[in-house]
Amino acid sequence: MRVTWLGHAGLRIERDEYTLVVDPGAFCDQQALGSALDDADGLLITHEHFDHFAADPVRAALARKNRIEVWTNSSVAALLDGTPATVHTVADGSAFAAGGIEVRAFGEWHARIHRDIPLVRNTGFLIDGKVFHPGDALTDPQVPVELLLVPSHGPWTRTGDLIDFVRELKPRRMSPIHDAMLSPIGKNGLEAFLSEQPGYGPGTGVPYSRLTLGEPFEI
Repeated sequence: MRVTWLGHAGLRIERDEYTLVVDPGAFCDQQALGSALDDADGLLITHEHFDHFAADPVRAALARKNRIEVWTNSSVAALLDGTPATVHTVADGSAFAAGGIEVRAFGEWHARIHRDIPLVRNTGFLIDGKVFHPGDALTDPQVPVELLLVPSHGPWTRTGDLIDFVRELKPRRMSPIHDAMLSPIGKNGLEAFLSEQPGYGPGTGVPYSRLTLGEPFEI
């Protein structure tokens, strides 16, 4: 399985002739996202926020290619009413195949930002039994994970919670996503806390590596 980071929370995943796009949001690199949507056979969307679901580009892609299938929760599915795509509503515990790629769904709700902001539904995806994309929540799938994609920064995150999240899941390795609002200094600082650099945080005991925009890797 080949994985390419599209920026922020977006991924392009390919196996054989099948292309799966995860969280095609507004903070992705727009050229990379456009190419991925042009080639997409399936979409996984964790939740409705614009940085994970760029409604206009997604709707345009679905109008161009009505064979695209979408797997998402009920909130996003409602926003896709009227598109020609086949939209599958999934929830915590759902399992399905996207092309030849096995996917399991975990979690129900977005992490709390503030008590005055209503929660929205959030569905994390374990892809091919290897890659876990939690969306905007620190959901523990309680299954082995090879690559954990850590949501590194948002209005709901706290570094200490991220450290505990990684420690709890114990993946073989981790990479940061959801970092569009972090400066280079912020990205370096988060890496220092999560990867046990002297003088920073306690670390997690899990190897940390950054993804490179547009550069595919095999897993």
